[in-house]
Amino acid sequence: MGVDERRAARRREIIAATRALFDERGVRDAQIEDIARSVGINRAIIYRHFTSKEELFAVTLIEYLRELETSFTTAVRPGDAPRKRLAAIVAAFFDYGIAHPAFVDCAQTLLRRRGTELQEEVGSEVLIGLGTAISACLGPLVSTLGDGTQAGDFEVADASLAANLLYAQGLGALNLAHLQWSIRKHNTGVPVVDDVATDTLRTLMIHGAVAMATGATPKPA
Repeated sequence: MGVDERRAARRREIIAATRALFDERGVRDAQIEDIARSVGINRAIIYRHFTSKEELFAVTLIEYLRELETSFTTAVRPGDAPRKRLAAIVAAFFDYGIAHPAFVDCAQTLLRRRGTELQEEVGSEVLIGLGTAISACLGPLVSTLGDGTQAGDFEVADASLAANLLYAQGLGALNLAHLQWSIRKHNTGVPVVDDVATDTLRTLMIHGAVAMATGATPKPA
């Protein structure tokens, strides 16, 4: 095995170990030292393959996004009406996020960064790979929104922007699903915590996506 092959193999080992720790402990509790230990290397070696922790997280997120894309493709039947396709995609997104809470943590960890910050923390090759994975993952959603608009079922001026918005909103809904609480004001003025059923949130998320797609989206001035 040549140097390049060994380097690529080591890189795959690190990514696999990161994903395993994410799935086991969540993003917050997965430390670089733990990742290095599970691979049997020094943490310094990780930084020979990845310029920063954020870059390692970005590469790991790509793995999740590829799986999510498969979930979307499996859920959608091309012959179905746009509304049914949209509902199926949103349901698949919600179900994947419930089954993979570390995906939600990882995606939101990167979303909290400004684009300019990511450009400084993540190498251009990885950043391009992440953008490619996101656009491919959202492809079925963009197509569905575009087809629905063309058929007169939806009113979406920018399908790509709407898909990105639904993605971000979906991550927020999944946070609420994992928290399992909602807050309301009691008539005494004291905040009250209510339990939130996962099925209820799933249904609301689907209805919200359909409502957004069928409502008029204002075009930029």
